[in-house]
Amino acid sequence: MFQSNEHKLKEIINELIHQYRLTGKLNELKLIKSWEVVAGPMIKKHTLDLKVKNSKLFVKLDSPALRNELSYSRQKLIDLLNKEAGDKIISDIIFT
Repeated sequence: MFQSNEHKLKEIINELIHQYRLTGKLNELKLIKSWEVVAGPMIKKHTLDLKVKNSKLFVKLDSPALRNELSYSRQKLIDLLNKEAGDKIISDIIFT
């Protein structure tokens, strides 16, 4: 008899992401994209670079005063970023 080979595109894409082990990198990208939502547009404007490495978010800022202020809100930012990304992706933020 005839066997259907139909699959939903979402299922196929998710399977490819899983097979190529891209889930972690996609989650990191989602977390970086959520920086402006969590930190706000003013902080985003002073952010020069964002990078995730070894469960740490490295945030390069152009203002030493802002770097100092954000260090006091480190844990709150970590919690909000992980929540926005939908997974526990980072455990620390390093401001440079």
